[in-house]
Order: sequence, then structure tokens, then C-alpha cells
Amino acid sequence: MGTAAGENGGGSSGKKKKEEEERDHHPYDYHVSGPRDLASPHWRDLICSSWRNPSYKRIAIACFVQAAYLLELDRQANRTGAYAIAPRWWKQFKYKLVRSLVDERDGSIYGAVFEFDHNAAMADFLPFRPWGAPKVAVAFRGTIIRGSTIRRDMEDDLRLVTWDCVKGSVRFRGALESVKSMISKHGSQHVCIGGHSLGAGIALHVGKELAKQNVFIDCHLFNPPSVSLPTTLRYITKRASFMWRGKRNGESGRTGEGKLLNGWMPSLYINDLDYICMHYADRSGGVTVTTDNRGKGGGVGISDNRGKGGGGMFLAQKGTGSFMEAHGLEQWWSSDGELKRAVSDSRLLSRQLRNLYLENGK
Repeated sequence: MGTAAGENGGGSSGKKKKEEEERDHHPYDYHVSGPRDLASPHWRDLICSSWRNPSYKRIAIACFVQAAYLLELDRQANRTGAYAIAPRWWKQFKYKLVRSLVDERDGSIYGAVFEFDHNAAMADFLPFRPWGAPKVAVAFRGTIIRGSTIRRDMEDDLRLVTWDCVKGSVRFRGALESVKSMISKHGSQHVCIGGHSLGAGIALHVGKELAKQNVFIDCHLFNPPSVSLPTTLRYITKRASFMWRGKRNGESGRTGEGKLLNGWMPSLYINDLDYICMHYADRSGGVTVTTDNRGKGGGVGISDNRGKGGGGMFLAQKGTGSFMEAHGLEQWWSSDGELKRAVSDSRLLSRQLRNLYLENGK
């Protein structure tokens, strides 16, 4: 009996060790595929906050979005507790998961709500939240082509392709309610949202809905989808449309669109090789580009804020590459290459926001 118990105990211990090794070497583990040489917040952030660096903020929000992906993948693989892969992606930044956004129709996780974790910060002698760090970050994942969630993901993808809108989506309603709840608790200035691909579409429409109510939040859109039937039709007729507006207003149509950006404006992260989001790079005016070197999450601080929310358009230009790389989320925390900010107006985004400001008398 004693021998059998020892063997069972050893087998259990060996299985646990094997599972931990699999987690630590999993291709999606933070220490395997996450940002390189990115320091975790500590007491020095009280003097000079890392969150004041636009590069660090971009990396952090991208990692929160990656965590939203991995929460669903952990659920599908039944990875829980110490064996889950997702937690390291938010714990690195001293945040904690307070809520998973679940689609009750299939049980899938499509987003997550993170709050700054004061207890974890105190362990590194950080008694206060660093300046610029949001109290709450809400992240939305994109499409996962596996498991039971693919059906609901594709439904929302189809909504965007057909109508360029997700307002009728169950997930959109849940996302909007969650963000409103966090705003009521913490204030809009302390809440930021972000998403990738389909999740960027959800985040954009949440931000637009709040902006209609004069509530402006920080919004980060990674590879937002721009390919839809309405967008394509508008793209084909854009030349005639701009000429007509310019004639009616007695001035360049570009000027009227530029005024829209004085209101709420999200931050867009676009790869010019990604055909899903490339129409956002169709600019209405000349382009002034500044370079943000992404080594070690550093780079130059860009202080130019485009309207409420401090948005702008950032272009990743890497020359040749596959579509999967161009549309992938990993590029936004990668340390290789350069990120370029195009200080200009996006025609597509201007069109999407036009009705918003006309309704509010902007």
C-alpha cells in the first residue's frame, strides 16, 4: 500500500511538473512570445512613469488584447489556475482580471476587464498607480478560427463586412454595458479600451457610441477592419463625392473632414500590407511622418494629440511579408523594425465619425 501511494504521488508530481513545463514553453507564453526587455513597473515609475511613453502604452494595451485571446484559448484547452497561459500577459503590468466578457450563447470569452492591482504594485514598492496608467483597461479579441466560438465570431465578422457596424451584436451590447459600468465607477478619463481585428471593430463602435453622449475615452485599435461592402462602394465613388462637397462648400472637401478630428479620435495601428485595414491609410491630406523606434518598448514620445482621446494613426511598414504577419497582433509589441506615425487625416475614419459630430452639432 505504501509503495503504491508513493508511486501515485510521484506520478501526480511528475504530471504537474510536465504541465508547468508545457506552460512555460508554450508558444503563446509571455516569456516566449511577449515583449523583449520590457521592465515591469516599479518604484522608479513614481519619478518617471513608463506609461508616459506612447510606445510602452501601445505595448501594454496590445498585451491586454493578447490576454483576451488567451483567456478564450485557455478555456477551450481547459487550462486553469497555475496552468493558464493568459495571466502573465496582464500581471507583468501590475493589473488584475476583474471580469471576463462572456458570450452566453456559446460560453466563449470575447473580452476582458483589467484593473490596476495595487497589491501587486506594493510588492515592488510602488504605492501609487503610475502617472498615465489607466485604472481600467477593457480589451476585445479578434476572430479565433477554432473551437465553438468560430460561429459567433464569423457572425460579427459578417456584420462588419455587410453593414460596417456591430450595433446589433450581442457582444457589442455586452461590451458597451461593461465599459459604461467602468466609467460610472472610475470616470471616463481613467478608462481605456483596445481591440484587434474584429475586437477593434467592437472597440471603435463602443467609443463612437459613448462619444455621441459626449463621453470620450482613450481607444486603441490594432488592425481595425476596413473591408466592407459600404466602405468599398464609398471608396469607388470617393473622387466624385469630394468634388461635389468641395463645390457645395466653396472649399476643399478635405477641410470639412479635418474639422471632425477636433472631437473624439481613437489611435489606429495599421500595417500597410494588411488588406483588411489598409483603407484606413487612405489619407485626406499630406503626410508628416515621425519615427518611433520600438526597441525595448522605448522610442520617442509623440506629444501630438489628435482630438479628445489623444488619437492618431500609426503605420507599421516592414516591406515584404506575409498577410498573417501584417495582420498579426504580435507586431505591435515587437522590438524589431520601426513604427511610423502619420500625422494626417484618415478619410475612412472621418467618414465613420462624420454623423457622430453632425448629431452633436460639432
